[in-house]
Amino acid sequence: MDTAPAAEELTNLVGKSLYEVWDQLVALIDENYDMEHSWDKGGKAWKYEYKYRRGGKTLCALYARENRIGFMIIFGKDERAKFEADRADYSKETQTIYDKAQTYHDGKWMMFEPTDTALFGDFMRLLRIKRKPNKK
Repeated sequence: MDTAPAAEELTNLVGKSLYEVWDQLVALIDENYDMEHSWDKGGKAWKYEYKYRRGGKTLCALYARENRIGFMIIFGKDERAKFEADRADYSKETQTIYDKAQTYHDGKWMMFEPTDTALFGDFMRLLRIKRKPNKK
C-alpha cells in the first residue's frame, strides 16, 4: 500500500481533533527533516502506518486507527544512552513511556498516543537523538 488515505478518510477514522494533531505533527517533522515517506497497513493494532525513512533507516512512524493516533520511535543502545543522560529534561509522561517500552533485539520501541500537541517538544528532541534535522 503506497497510496495515502484521503484526508477525509483519515479524519473520519481518528476524529477531527486527532486529525489536527496528526497534521501538525507531520508538518513539524516535515519542517525539520527531508525524508522518504511511505504508507502501509498498520499491522494488527493499527489501520495505517506512515513511516519516515532515509537511507534505509527509519526515523519514526505515525499510526492511525479508530479514534487514536500513534507516534513510534525506536532507540538503539547508543540512543538509549543519550536519552538516559538527559532523561530529567523530558516530561514525566515521556519518561514513563520510555521506561515501559519493550526492548527488542533491534532497540527500545516507544509508542506514544498523543491527544494534543503537549509532547511535541519531547518528540522533536527524541527525533534529534536519532538524527539531526536536515532541513532549515
